[in-house]
Order: sequence, then C-alpha cells, then structure tokens
Amino acid sequence: MVPKPEPRIKRFEELAYGMFIHWGLYSLLGKGEWIMHQANIPKEEYARLKHEFRADEFHARAVAKLARTAGMRYITITSRHHDGFSLYDTRGLSDYDAPNSAAGRDLIAEFVEGCNAEGILPFFYHTTLDWYQESFQEDFTGYLEYLRSSVKLLCTNYGKIGGLWFDGNWSRPDADWELDALYGLIRKYQPEAMIINNTGLEARGRIIHHEIDSVTFEQGRPLPLEREGMEKYVSGEMCQTMNQHWGLGERDFAYMSPRELIENFAACRKVGANYLLNVGPTASGRIPDYEAAALLRVGQWIELYGDLMYKGRPTTIKGSGDDFALEYDGKIYLFVYNLSVRGDKNVVRMTSGAGPRLFTDWEQPVRCVRWLDNDEELAFTHDADRAWLVVDAAGYPYGTNLVVRVAEVT
Repeated sequence: MVPKPEPRIKRFEELAYGMFIHWGLYSLLGKGEWIMHQANIPKEEYARLKHEFRADEFHARAVAKLARTAGMRYITITSRHHDGFSLYDTRGLSDYDAPNSAAGRDLIAEFVEGCNAEGILPFFYHTTLDWYQESFQEDFTGYLEYLRSSVKLLCTNYGKIGGLWFDGNWSRPDADWELDALYGLIRKYQPEAMIINNTGLEARGRIIHHEIDSVTFEQGRPLPLEREGMEKYVSGEMCQTMNQHWGLGERDFAYMSPRELIENFAACRKVGANYLLNVGPTASGRIPDYEAAALLRVGQWIELYGDLMYKGRPTTIKGSGDDFALEYDGKIYLFVYNLSVRGDKNVVRMTSGAGPRLFTDWEQPVRCVRWLDNDEELAFTHDADRAWLVVDAAGYPYGTNLVVRVAEVT
C-alpha cells in the first residue's frame, strides 16, 4: 500500500520548480563555494573576507520577482554554507555573520521579506558540516548544540518558512548527528516546514531518517520512488547547477542551455519530482546576466503549459525514449522530445524526429489528440487489445522548437 502524502508534502510537490541560491564569502573569490577547502585557505585569512562582503547589489524582492517570472514557486538560499559564515543574524552565537560583515545587515530577513512580497515560498539551506567552528572537530556534541541553536533562530525569527534543506552529514557518515533532536526542534517551531537532508552525489534518493519529507538527487535526474510499503509518503527533488559550480565561478563558461534546462525539468515531472535549479550570484548579490536570461526563457516555456507543470501527476503509461505521459484534471498529456522542424529544404536541415510515437499500457478509449501550443489535431491509432496508442507526432512549424512538446488526449 502506498501511503497518502501529508499536506505539506503534497504542497511541496505542487511547487514543482524552485531556485537554489549559493551565495556567501566565497563569491568574493569567484572560484566556487568550496574554495576555502580546495585551496587550503587558513580560516583566519578566509574570515577576513567578511570585511569586503558588502552585498550592495542584493535586492531580495528583485530576485524573488525573477524567480516568479521564470515560473519558480520557491527559493532555497544558503543561510550558512560549509565555510561557516551565516547570512542571518546569529544573535550572539557567533560574530561570523552578515550583520558583523561589511554588509551590516541581516540578509536572510531581507530575503524572506522579498519572497513574501512576490508570493515565493522561502526555504533555508543550512550546512551541517562546518570548516570554521573548531568544535566540529574537537567537541562534536558541543557543535551539535551550536547547530541546533542556529536552526532554532531560523525557525523562530523569520515567520513561516517552506522548509530546511540540510547538507553535510556525508562528511561524518559514522557520527551520531542527533537527528531526532534537530528535526524535533523544527517540528516544534515550524510544523509545516519540509525537512530535507541532502545525501550527496553518491547516495541519491536515500532516506536517512523517518522525519525526512523529500529525498535529493544531486546533479542527476531523479528515479521513480518505490513508495509501496513506505512508512510515510516521501517526495523527491533534483538539485542542479547550470555550470560546474554552485557558488560563483567567474571562469566557468560551461553553462547549460535553455533546452537542457527544459528537458531536465520535464524529466523531473515525469516521476513527480521537483526541480531545484541553482544560480550563483556575484559577490555584491546580483544574479549574473546569462543565468537570469536562461531562467526567463525557460519560464516562457512553462507559461505554455500552466498548471500542468505543477499539478500533473505521473502515470503508468510508458513512452518510447524520453517521451512520457502525465495526468491532470481528468486528462492525459503526452510529452514528446526531439521533434524535427518542418520547412523548405533550403533552410531546414532535414532530420528524423517527426512521425509515429508509441505509448504503451494505454487502456482508455481515445477521441482526439492535439498539440496544446497550436491546437493542431494529430492522427493516431489505438489498439485496445495490446493497450497501445500510436500518435503521428507532427514536426514543428518553421520558426518554432519547444524542445519538449505536449499533446492533450481526450
């Protein structure tokens, strides 16, 4: 038996698409979020970066507006990353935070205010690994008290939040992280918050505790979750960078295209998972131009399909290759990849891609199949005995390529 999702998990699945923000002192160096560790920078030297961290171009509402316009419904920001620097006011737990930096203010308070103004749900990434706090290595029990005190601040000073997204338990796989106490604290102060703990590149999709609400798929397309017999319904989320760094990489030019982002988002929804797509702001807090433009382009694709991308649910129907089907509002929708473009041979490079597409495990009768983007009706053959539906997937009109095209089946 598959358990019924709790309301917070159902709401999370319908958020569908979120922005991940990795921003902190490392952004000043422009070499990725792990630069302190990778370059063996002494912590005293690295910590001096806080005197240069001004955040003078961080306009939280503008960031939230970008996310909303791009079709995203939540943002997860690095309230504290592995370098131990906090974007929020730690209220005396440490002086290694944004109010004690050149910025001189609580950047998480601004972030939450900006999200709320734009109807975006704020989530907090929070490291569990800490390269700055000596207690992480020397007094782990004391460190965990510091970690819980930090999380309590996030749960009690910023109003209602979407969830906590933890990362770093993989650094000490044999340690007792006292997760009952950490997660119990969240349930006490933010009972509707999602609890997510990233299991890293080597353990995608792993559930590490009974309070976990969503598993993670870091830098890899999610797999369907086998929920039969689960203690509770758990959702899935793929987190991914546009390039090879989470934080700003000034000399990283290997960016994904809008095409790849659309394909990955669709692949997430195929299995009912969320897509958490990362941006690495500049040291001053501005979203780089290419990343902003790519997000907006993907948002234009999402607009074509509206609530289907948020509320469509996986089906047992199977497509060929990457093709798949979702169910929404009593209808079935076919997602078709790699269609060719129709046009004069002098301007169109003739490639395969249009033509018959097979969908199996199809039992219900079919009256009409049409592309959602232009209402063009498609020829089809339904074999009820074999439970096959074959659709003649017409190619794109010249000047059009949606990357993943959707047909509604009546």
